[in-house]
Amino acid sequence: MKPLLGWLSARWRSIILLVWPLALLPLAVSPYSEARCGYVVLVMALFWITEAAPLPVTSLLPVVLFPLLGILSTDDVCIQYLKETNMMFIGGLIIAISVEHCNLHKRIALRAILVIGTSPGRLLFGLMGTTMFVSMWISNTAATAMVTPIAKAVLAELKAHEKAEKRSAILAIDEAFAEYTQETTGKETKQDSPEDEEEETPDKEAVGYFLGICYAATLGGTGTLIGTGTNLIFKGLFATAFPNGENITFAGWMMFCVPLMLLCTLAGWLWLMILYMGLFRRKKSGSAVKTAEQRKAVKLVIKKSYQDLGPMTFHEGSVLFFFIVIVLLWFFREPEFMPGWAAAVSDVEVQDSTAVMLVCFLLFVLPADLDFLKFRFNADKPCKPSPSLITWKVVEKKMHWGIILLLGGGFAMAEATNASGLNDLIGDTLSVLNVLPDLAILIIVCIATTFLTQFASNAAICNIVLPVLAKMAVAVEIHPMYLMMPACLCCSYAYVLPVGTPPNAFVMGECNMKTSDMIKAGLGMCVISIVFLLVLFPTYGGVLYGLNGFPSWAANSNTTESFHDL
Repeated sequence: MKPLLGWLSARWRSIILLVWPLALLPLAVSPYSEARCGYVVLVMALFWITEAAPLPVTSLLPVVLFPLLGILSTDDVCIQYLKETNMMFIGGLIIAISVEHCNLHKRIALRAILVIGTSPGRLLFGLMGTTMFVSMWISNTAATAMVTPIAKAVLAELKAHEKAEKRSAILAIDEAFAEYTQETTGKETKQDSPEDEEEETPDKEAVGYFLGICYAATLGGTGTLIGTGTNLIFKGLFATAFPNGENITFAGWMMFCVPLMLLCTLAGWLWLMILYMGLFRRKKSGSAVKTAEQRKAVKLVIKKSYQDLGPMTFHEGSVLFFFIVIVLLWFFREPEFMPGWAAAVSDVEVQDSTAVMLVCFLLFVLPADLDFLKFRFNADKPCKPSPSLITWKVVEKKMHWGIILLLGGGFAMAEATNASGLNDLIGDTLSVLNVLPDLAILIIVCIATTFLTQFASNAAICNIVLPVLAKMAVAVEIHPMYLMMPACLCCSYAYVLPVGTPPNAFVMGECNMKTSDMIKAGLGMCVISIVFLLVLFPTYGGVLYGLNGFPSWAANSNTTESFHDL
């Protein structure tokens, strides 16, 4: 039995890749297009969830299967891989890479921590706050990787001070004991070296700091449309399912998600303070930052790291300027509370990708320094071209090409379910849920999505769940955003396991914490996030997005075409 289990554990991916498509083969040869489309959806769903094949590779299957099964033409499938949403994602990544390339994100983080303070609560709040803000604009993993070394340096300094204080105390006691022994017995005693101490276990407070960083990175990604891939997946799938529906704007997303993000981050900070920092409990003698000397040492470490960056360069200042410009362009393109700039400059629809591509072009052509202004008369020192603010070589190395394919694969699958009529089948099946209150359906959706995203890729779960919820909303006559947007946010709430999201795995490797620590703290964060979401979205979100009633554009969408009998 043991050899068999070992063989299965080594080859389970190959078994899934071979057995699952063969088991579903009757659907692929069915005369009904709905069944053939269902074959592709089920095959891709299991491959995405188990990662039997790399996620981007699985995302290429629609290009092969949909044309061969007679569902969509090759042109109709391929065009889904570079829609406006994908272009916005590419532009957002280029902006983020530019910020990382000039170390602007590190300068912002260190400065913010210096301003906030270095007591236990303030240090945790500073690490979480800066990680959250940076993660709104660059990838969650990059934000975590940026702040984690800062936390490690701070904690190493704290540990060094603790050991020094402990060593001083031990030496003082030993000297007093030796003096007493010599007076009473006239013999000298051998003093134990403080170096003989047993190796310390990982500090409980250190676990709290690292968990705070990865949770803040996850929550920061929910704050803007470009913060994480699942947000843009929602935007693209919503537009595909409801082409006449409401436009998901950058400003409209932030108006709800930023307050939710701030509340969840603040509650998460409080939860970690209670769980790991002893808040509302008597202070223990081993508290990490308990003396003014230690707080001063932490501040010196952070200040030195900040000073090592040197003064802000022309490169950093230029990238910061264009970063502010693109945020303003995104926010005021269609701010909803006032006319946007897009309507003033053009009669055709101008979306967010237009603005970001303009800024990206400028980043590639404008110089990173002012050396081009210097004119040299010395022929022995020829002038060199000034490097641009970002180069294509840097972008090629850091661009997440796999996520772009994952977005395209999800959009192609959504387009195929519309074209094949599978939408109507799913809608008719889910219409039995109309007996439940809307809030009950929302609670079930949020809990189920949060549970699933703990074990599989957030983007994969989003691609699988959201098209189903679009059909469910139409079937039970609920505003589609009422189910789809909370489910999209819940796809990011992967706090419990290291495999749930890259920031979790990253801090797990950096900090010697137990999996039980992550599970215990992560379950609390899941409850916090879901509760805030369930309270805010039906109330504040309902007013903001006008979720009362079933909109006419959803009733007239291609998801409500009558489904013919199989």
